[in-house]
Amino acid sequence: MKLKRRHREGAEVSTESLNDIMFFLLLFFLIISTLANPSVLKLTLPSSKTAEQVAKQQVTIEVDANHKYMLNKTPVSLGDLEMALGIELKRTQSPTVVLKLDNTLSIQDLADVMQIGYSLGVKMVLATKATTK
Repeated sequence: MKLKRRHREGAEVSTESLNDIMFFLLLFFLIISTLANPSVLKLTLPSSKTAEQVAKQQVTIEVDANHKYMLNKTPVSLGDLEMALGIELKRTQSPTVVLKLDNTLSIQDLADVMQIGYSLGVKMVLATKATTK
């Protein structure tokens, strides 16, 4: 009696296409990582070569490096800026608010002042300093 051994084939994982899949995943993550925006903006305040005046009536808001707010050369706190700006805007016809911020301030300080102007519905212009040669 002749008995044959059965040759069982074992379970096998095909890894031939694994290299292709890994390459495409690596390529995908490299492309996505270059498109991701960081949460920090590197921004410098603008400067100009020529000086130009705004033709409309101006209301000036100045903020220095120590976070001291001035509305038309009058000191005011950030909490009272919206109320004082609203009063000043009622006094003038079609005003333009000119923002003069120190260049060491963060963009969040600019956004805080612009949010106040947006809530009052007024046009705001960012003033620049002339560059010295």
